[in-house]
Amino acid sequence: MPRSRANLTVITPATPPRRARRPAPASDAPGVQGSTTRIVEAVTAAIVERRLMPGTKLAEQKIADLFGVSRTVVRQALNQLSRDRLITLEPARGAHVAKPSVEEARQVFELRAMLEGAMVQRLCSSITDAQVAGLRAHLQDEQAAVARTDVPGRTRLLADFHVVLARLLGNEVLAQLLADLLKRSSLIALMYQSSHSAAQSQDEHVRIVDAIERRDGKAAARLMAQHLASVEHNLHLDPHTPDLAAALRPGHA
Repeated sequence: MPRSRANLTVITPATPPRRARRPAPASDAPGVQGSTTRIVEAVTAAIVERRLMPGTKLAEQKIADLFGVSRTVVRQALNQLSRDRLITLEPARGAHVAKPSVEEARQVFELRAMLEGAMVQRLCSSITDAQVAGLRAHLQDEQAAVARTDVPGRTRLLADFHVVLARLLGNEVLAQLLADLLKRSSLIALMYQSSHSAAQSQDEHVRIVDAIERRDGKAAARLMAQHLASVEHNLHLDPHTPDLAAALRPGHA
């Protein structure tokens, strides 16, 4: 009698479900980095051009609405500005434009004097006639902005002058360092109510370029030191602090 064959059922292993792909982090999403950069540049420009005062609150939601982005993107921009020391971030208080101390102001100008004096002296030994012509064109732009009382324009151009000098040396690290110091200098000028004249700054820039064109390194360094000292001198870094006992004495004026 023929043996019956058992019915064999082939069991195909179930295909494991495909794992859902995790969404890319917000920082990697297309366009987000550009939006972050746009916010950073806008806040920085507003500080440098003296449109945002020290201590100004930077409300996340308001910035998000202005730029049409999420608050996450705004936080990324604020974190970067905080690392650049242009704003402060405090728990429960949020973000505010930084308020540099008197000591920080003095240190910024001390560092600038050391860097920029050596910078112009070295530049005198390598600058070309074409580069001098470029500096003259920049000075003309400064003068025009001062003449038409273009406050944001002249503020930006007067600051850029120092970065332009660094770039003529071909040292991008120095140029970036100076750019960062100049942003902080703008905050300091706002904080301590600089009365330094833009026209005076522009005239001092002309004298520095005159010395550079003559390839007179010592004169260029001296004029740069005098220029920075003049700017610092016109900041109110020595507020009058009366003696406490005298201030509390009856009849004290």
